[in-house]
Amino acid sequence: MSGSVGLGVAVLSAGIWVYLVFFRGAFWRLSDFDDDRRAISAEQKFPRVCAIVPARNEAATIAATVTSLMQQDYPGEFSVAVVDDHSNDGTSQIARETSARATSTDGDVNARGDGNRFPIYFAEALQTGWTGKLWALNEGVRHVWAEAEQRGGAVEFFWFTDADIQHAPDTLRRLVARAESDRLDMASLMVLLRARTPPEKLLIPAFVYFFLQLYPPRWIADPKTRTAGAAGGCLLIRDSALRRIGGLTAVRGELIDDCMLARAVKRAGGRLWMGVTRSSASLRDYTGFAEIRDVIARTAFTQLRYSAPLLFLTIVALFLTYLAPVALLFTGANVPRTLSIIACVLMAASFLPTIRYYCLSPAWALLLPAVAAFYAYATLLSAVRFWLGRGGQWKGRAQAPPCA
Repeated sequence: MSGSVGLGVAVLSAGIWVYLVFFRGAFWRLSDFDDDRRAISAEQKFPRVCAIVPARNEAATIAATVTSLMQQDYPGEFSVAVVDDHSNDGTSQIARETSARATSTDGDVNARGDGNRFPIYFAEALQTGWTGKLWALNEGVRHVWAEAEQRGGAVEFFWFTDADIQHAPDTLRRLVARAESDRLDMASLMVLLRARTPPEKLLIPAFVYFFLQLYPPRWIADPKTRTAGAAGGCLLIRDSALRRIGGLTAVRGELIDDCMLARAVKRAGGRLWMGVTRSSASLRDYTGFAEIRDVIARTAFTQLRYSAPLLFLTIVALFLTYLAPVALLFTGANVPRTLSIIACVLMAASFLPTIRYYCLSPAWALLLPAVAAFYAYATLLSAVRFWLGRGGQWKGRAQAPPCA
């Protein structure tokens, strides 16, 4: 690398990190939006809430998810609806048996349920133009709306939650309290993802870090910005806000459904908030690198709007941001080396809060350049799969639109 080129790359890399650390909404300061640190105010109003759980072949985790939902200490009227999305592993039966056991050991049916408080719906055949999860959620919403018209008592909030998450007993109460006190139309929590195996320890904290970098929570909460994002595994949305955008039909074909739903709500004048929590946690394990690679590849090219030029720019940006500073450490020129040191220090310092959040050794923060290279590879794979007609692979479905 020539001296002038090396200097130019060093200036760009250092400039990128100055921007990310100081001018990107302080996305890396997790303590600023850690919901576990917030004291719950005494709320007088606890509106009616219905949790909808889309489930497709979730036999391994549905029992723990249902149990945690049945154990919510929410003072208001609360029901749970599981939508079986054509499972073939007994998911719905396990959910039904789990709810029955919870009901038999807890007589408080007002909050936890008889059959009407815990219905299990079976999704109709997936319609063209819909992604699987959104179709299952829509089936649940449709049933709840229809029952409200027949019996009255419409819900005020829907709680969309995945079938592989175990919630703390106060999760719903905390979400509703925040939504009511801050007059939010949507509030979501990024639950704690598992980081136990070496691949998880290496790649999962970075997944959270990169997501927050793309969608800084401060910007999400600011009604003056266009940034809209959400964590779909634990998402509370007002019924009125959902109806205002035309229901889930407004985002029916989106793979990044949570963020697109947030965008639709914000464009319609709604207020958003997104935070992180350790109290609710994912139950899904990733034992190997290939599993995490496939999770990234499912939506990476979608994030780039299936654009080859954006893909090229993204790979270049990843190189300049994460790999070039390390490479320039070994250059002979003093100025590029100094700038690369600044970039590397800012890189590690900004990643360190996420590493600490996951209770890992600070040494893992030094591996972020290697992790970024892995994410670049997964992004390229996402594009290749899309071009081959296998984009958006998830649970046996290729959900990305066909390549034009």
